[in-house]
Amino acid sequence: MDAMETVNLTHHFLIAMPAMADPHFNRALIYVCEHNSQGALGVIVNRPIDLVLAGLFEKVNLELEARNLASLPVYFGGPVQMDRGFVLHRPQGQWQSSLRVNNDIGLTSSKDILVSLGKTGEPQEMIVTLGYAGWGAGQLENELGQNAWLTVDASPEILFHLPPEERLPAAMQKLGISFSQLSTTVGHA
Repeated sequence: MDAMETVNLTHHFLIAMPAMADPHFNRALIYVCEHNSQGALGVIVNRPIDLVLAGLFEKVNLELEARNLASLPVYFGGPVQMDRGFVLHRPQGQWQSSLRVNNDIGLTSSKDILVSLGKTGEPQEMIVTLGYAGWGAGQLENELGQNAWLTVDASPEILFHLPPEERLPAAMQKLGISFSQLSTTVGHA
């Protein structure tokens, strides 16, 4: 068994390399929520869409009493199930349909978390996405082998405390590089 097969990128960031052909992932920062022999699942955390929580709550007929959340952006989480909402959050809490990322962070797709958000503003640390990014068995390992992604340990601070446009540069900084250094073409003025 080679080392690539044993890598587990749960709670890591994936940074799309500039040569990434898929426009969904161009300059994307993906937070990997689950990675195992069956495949991987993550959400893009730096791509707000033209929808805020107030609008989302209206669409799903939920009351948003926590007005401080009304103007928070909803994110494009990835090209899979774009009609479904996913909440990446800390603390993990107890929800009907939740994927436990680690002791701290969960990804929840059940409506009960939105009800809680609307009523109490909890969990405070959260990113709401529509859709997610998914890979079949061995697919992400294959893409890593082709240098399609850079990987770096994820940090809750980057996820929950930085504005979306600062998340990718902050993750790159953890690697000690900037996006411009990744350029696929050299020598252009």
